[in-house]
Amino acid sequence: MKEETTGNTVTRITQVSGRRHHITIVSETFPPEINGVANTLRHLCLGLMQHGHKVTIIRPRQRHEAKGRFEGAGECLFSDEHVVPGLPLPGYGDLRFGITRPGFLRSLWKRERPDAVYVATQGPLGVAAVAAARQAGIPISSGFHTNFHAYSRYYGAGFLEKLLCSYGRWFHNRTAITLVPTRKIAQTAHNMGIHPTSIWSRGVDCNRFSPHKRDAELRQQWGLHPNDRAVLYVGRLAPEKNLQMAVSCFERIRGLHPCAKFILVGDGPLRKRLAERHPDYVFAGTRRGEDLARHYASGDIFLFPSKTDTFGNVVTEAMASGLAVVAFDDAAASEHIRHEDNGMKAHLRNDEGFVDHALRLADQPTLMNRVRAQARLDALDLNWATQIEQFEHLILNQPQRTAYNALNKQGISLL
Repeated sequence: MKEETTGNTVTRITQVSGRRHHITIVSETFPPEINGVANTLRHLCLGLMQHGHKVTIIRPRQRHEAKGRFEGAGECLFSDEHVVPGLPLPGYGDLRFGITRPGFLRSLWKRERPDAVYVATQGPLGVAAVAAARQAGIPISSGFHTNFHAYSRYYGAGFLEKLLCSYGRWFHNRTAITLVPTRKIAQTAHNMGIHPTSIWSRGVDCNRFSPHKRDAELRQQWGLHPNDRAVLYVGRLAPEKNLQMAVSCFERIRGLHPCAKFILVGDGPLRKRLAERHPDYVFAGTRRGEDLARHYASGDIFLFPSKTDTFGNVVTEAMASGLAVVAFDDAAASEHIRHEDNGMKAHLRNDEGFVDHALRLADQPTLMNRVRAQARLDALDLNWATQIEQFEHLILNQPQRTAYNALNKQGISLL
């Protein structure tokens, strides 16, 4: 432990050591919910628990759940959790935002003070947590997991984008540091006026996601013969995922390869409309665990048309599964895909290039198989252990305002 003095404020910087820390994670979404944030938090919490830390989760109540405090169970993702009231998120009926008072969190943290608080989402629960942590002088960090400001244009509310940017800037700048998953998102945050930031990337479980889980029987159920192309999409079936791009791309592939099949894994508000328009597509619904891994490995070409994801865990999962990924030069693809080597990527404004890359893979089996093999090899280097250690270093080295109460009594606000 070392102390630094700046003006009237004494900051204590905790050095990361082998000792057990108490880390509180606040999020509007958490497993078993299925989305990129929940998936990232599952790996994060599992890694922190394996390192011997005490992990407390604060999240909103889901349907048919009770609120209150609960001990860790299941995958041992946490030591305990506090479930607060929750309300449905407009446009995302299966997601909820939490509602609680900063006073409740201050009281909780007075009894069991965490060494650090990490806020993963920017909803009302996150706002309350940031306020409470600042008032208590607890080191507070935030995560830039979702481009909600960019989502507005896909829901007929593009006029809100500037307002949401302003809100994001206000929210994140009240924390000591904002963790971002890629260099591009770091630049996005900088352009929004969010500072400071640090890159905290993602790993992938290459034991779970593996080409060895390819299932010939599943491919037969999809209506494929051995040499037919299985074009795969995994993710939320929602407007912000740019699914029309994937549909257009597949139809071009099918124009040249009539036996190709489009398999969509996931659910969301667009599923009904897509199924009505394309009854010949395979809608596999939500898949988890080994079943999800089997679906990945049984595909050939993976389409990731999104232009709004901050990372896109499905890209690295597809790579680990030995698929030929086609994506835009953004998010995870910008970090991990080398064009024509371990995948294909197009400029964000080049939709035709995206389609052309997919067609090349479908037309050239030698190229497709080489890309698939290299994708798997590169995914083996993307382990979660390194990312967990980096997360520990980033959030446990944030300054603690030990002089907060004294300054507050003098009428000096740090909020």
